[in-house]
Amino acid sequence: MFSRLTRPQAIAVCALPVVALFATAVLAPLPFSVAQPGLTANVLGENKGTQVITISGAPVRKTSGQLRMTTIEATSPDTRVSLPDLIDSWFRTDQAVMPRDSVYPSGNSVKEIERHNEKQMKESQDAATQAALGYLDLDGKDIEVSLKLADVGGPSAGLLFSLGIVDKLDGDGTGGDLTGGRVIAGTGTIDASGRVGAVGGVALKTQAAKRDGATVFLVPKAECGDARAELPKGLRLIPVTTLKGTVSSLVALETGKGSVPSC
Repeated sequence: MFSRLTRPQAIAVCALPVVALFATAVLAPLPFSVAQPGLTANVLGENKGTQVITISGAPVRKTSGQLRMTTIEATSPDTRVSLPDLIDSWFRTDQAVMPRDSVYPSGNSVKEIERHNEKQMKESQDAATQAALGYLDLDGKDIEVSLKLADVGGPSAGLLFSLGIVDKLDGDGTGGDLTGGRVIAGTGTIDASGRVGAVGGVALKTQAAKRDGATVFLVPKAECGDARAELPKGLRLIPVTTLKGTVSSLVALETGKGSVPSC
């Protein structure tokens, strides 16, 4: 048997499920990660006391300037990200909301993700070495390249690794440095043939680059729009598609001869 409810009472009763649903939505974990600018590392120098690029079997140049690879830091795959977290990050320029599956492989444990990222980094380093030696027409059988970068996973440092190898072995090809003494940062995957690929998170990486002193940022051409979205003042974007084209752009920037592309 049901008693008759007044209109205000009926509205209050009907509102209870809505309130409960809203509270659940606010507190429930969501399939997103919150990312922010991460560390950068000069591949021409040391990182945490260890030389990033070590080459044997060929003369190595003394370089000036810096080539800084860039990263983003994201909430770990087992971190609970709720609606208030997303709302807060949405209105900040130093954070970004990203689908968790775009940051971490879906359905894997933290340990599996770490192994996956380490595997990607190793494959990226091998491809970067092949691309650089191929660009310089050098035999990889005679030259040994070791790449070490602690606490960083994934393939997005590939382009900067290749540029670091080229700079240490050949510079700009005429005795000068690829950097021209500048602090140059960037991001991009690379395959063994020297093709540069997109990576994601470039708007945050440009902020990390500017924070750490860069004046030039190398960005995969397909991500120019994302890089311009939150571009820090005083940071020049150079779009790239291949290792050869990137070297040509840096030489033109250094010498003032030839055109330097822009986004």
